[in-house]
Amino acid sequence: MLHIDEVLAWPRGAAVATERPMAQWQALARAAPHFNVPRIGTVYGALLNHRGALAALGDAVHQPPYKSPPQAPVLYIKPRNTHIGHGEPIVVPAGVDELEIGATLGIVIGRGACRVAEADAASVIAGYTVCNDVSVPHASYYRPSLRYKCRDSFLPIGPWIVGAHRVPRPDALSITVSIDGQTAQRADTGGMVRSVARLIADVSAFMTLDAGDVLMLGVPAGAPRARAGQHVGIEIEGVGRLDNPLLAQGDT
Repeated sequence: MLHIDEVLAWPRGAAVATERPMAQWQALARAAPHFNVPRIGTVYGALLNHRGALAALGDAVHQPPYKSPPQAPVLYIKPRNTHIGHGEPIVVPAGVDELEIGATLGIVIGRGACRVAEADAASVIAGYTVCNDVSVPHASYYRPSLRYKCRDSFLPIGPWIVGAHRVPRPDALSITVSIDGQTAQRADTGGMVRSVARLIADVSAFMTLDAGDVLMLGVPAGAPRARAGQHVGIEIEGVGRLDNPLLAQGDT
């Protein structure tokens, strides 16, 4: 079981992750801007969970082989090779001009969740973190491509995990993406096909989520793109800010 009272973080050089008040971690992040990936389990993404992202596909979702919008969560896994911490570089593969920056809220599971009712979903959440679901731009709607979504460094996550009780309205958080200090996207955690609680209920209806697993809520429509040499920041209201530079493969 994972329980977080304050904010759990693992700064670079520390032996273990520890809890401190948010203000202390924010001060440390300004002075020593590198954090390890928080100790987490499997990370799951939920494709097309944002209404705007689904609507942007237009009639494509009604064409073969799909013929209709998804009726259940469309999940994929971001394996450990993709995980990097705050301040670490995102590697742009050779031959790729730009990457899609997928700002999303990470829901950290606190205990085993199997067939959890929507009304009880809050009881299985340990906390929240910021995720950057990076991908090579591609057109694959219901079958996420491992080749384009699971490259090394394609999931910055952190810098910390905020205790769930400190984020009382997870479905109403502003999201801001900046590239080289300029705002590239403004969105929020509202407007989802499935809310935080509904997503946990629907996913746990057919599979068990374990303590430490992370369920990403979904990337809003209009995800911006960035190139090697640029710097990306994602800030989610009440959760934190995740910063990472982009480096061309071979420059790391």
